[in-house]
Amino acid sequence: MTDFRDYDILTLPGWKGSDEDHWQTVWERALPNVRRVEQENWDAPDYGAWASRLGAAVAASERPILLVGHSLGSVLASRWLVETGGAGVAGAFLVAVSDRDRWEADPAEPQGFAPITRRRLPVPTFVLASQDDPRVDFGRAKTFADDWRARLIDVGALGHIGSAANLGVWPQGLVWLGQLTEVAAGGRIG
Repeated sequence: MTDFRDYDILTLPGWKGSDEDHWQTVWERALPNVRRVEQENWDAPDYGAWASRLGAAVAASERPILLVGHSLGSVLASRWLVETGGAGVAGAFLVAVSDRDRWEADPAEPQGFAPITRRRLPVPTFVLASQDDPRVDFGRAKTFADDWRARLIDVGALGHIGSAANLGVWPQGLVWLGQLTEVAAGGRIG
């Protein structure tokens, strides 16, 4: 049996970062092997710059890596994995994938992250989606998971699964992350 503490866990916040109440920030404070991939500018995302920082963080890790993305951070992870092959990454935990194909046309939104990759991701992946997420329709999240050959997890009605959901340490999220480590290690989840 594997444990998520056997991995370097890299969090990938979305546009504007994850504030103090966000479950990603809580995980970073609570778990010694969780660290954020810091971006130079959270307010003006640039795919090339963000991908470069992600690549550097992966290269600096000494253990297998789990990528834990939220929103635009999940889009970053999926595209980066396809473009690079994901060497060193054991799995991806992608929460509330923002539908950049829908939002890219809006000039007030971050640009350069669309189109969403439709190719199979090279690592075991869980996609966690909410039934009432304003940034992605649940059916679209299912389509992404299907295209990526990922396991789709329906988290219920948690909006965009961020700070507003008041998840704190998000124990159920940690259970799902633990399940991902089993899949990444070659185990099976019923």
